[in-house]
Amino acid sequence: MGQAFGCIQVDQSNVVIREHFGKFDDVLEPGCHCLPWCLGYQVAGGLTLRVQQLDVRCETKTKDNVFVNVVASVQYRAIAEKASDAFYRLTNTKEQIQSYVFDVIRASVPKLNLDAVFEQKNEIAKAVEDELEKAMSTYGFEIVQTLIVDIEPDVQVKRAMNEINAAARLRLAANEKAEAEKILQIKRAEGEAESKYLSGLGIARQRQAIVDGLRDSVLAFSENVPGTSAKDVMDMVLVTQYFDTMKEIGASSKSSSVFIPHGPGAVRDVATQIREGLLQAGST
Repeated sequence: MGQAFGCIQVDQSNVVIREHFGKFDDVLEPGCHCLPWCLGYQVAGGLTLRVQQLDVRCETKTKDNVFVNVVASVQYRAIAEKASDAFYRLTNTKEQIQSYVFDVIRASVPKLNLDAVFEQKNEIAKAVEDELEKAMSTYGFEIVQTLIVDIEPDVQVKRAMNEINAAARLRLAANEKAEAEKILQIKRAEGEAESKYLSGLGIARQRQAIVDGLRDSVLAFSENVPGTSAKDVMDMVLVTQYFDTMKEIGASSKSSSVFIPHGPGAVRDVATQIREGLLQAGST
């Protein structure tokens, strides 16, 4: 109805193309404008200055012969100062942008292996953006940003990549487990060696204490009982130790009876056997 009275309203972030008898006349910015249709003025169309986004899905092949779908997201907008170029010079802006995206991606990705495509997606996006900026600025459009938002290999290739990753992680876990078991075994062996060493020290000290006690007993008995020799005292001590040992055997054994030789001759034989055993052990 505004045009019937020769006025038109242009909304914010929009521009309107005005023509005079079918020829471009002016770009109307946001606000209210006079449009005397009776003098041959008319509205040819409008443009939005807002940032728009176009998602482009491109199928291509990598250097190692893997087909992938590369999804590029292009953010663009019309330049207010070049609104007439943006309105008159392009019939379909989205198809034009899509053609340039296809051209750059299909020229860049086949030079790279699949792993390199994932690693260099920012470089691919920059190449697309540079090419679009150079081409679309001529037509009155600004490329705000270009992103490679997704790289989708074939389903079987993706499954194989996951299996390779899982196998590598399992191998790493096995190596770590084996290393941990190795450390445990080393520490266990070191503990056993230390335990045996300390046990040997304890036994040596125990035997040294027994020898020292026997020596002190022999010396004390020889001094307190005149006429006795060290050999007589040692025989008595050995026999006493023998009977103490037999007593402990009888107390700790499951049997209720222990048979041992008895009598003076038997005791003398026991002392002789113990002395000879000690002498033989000392000589070896």
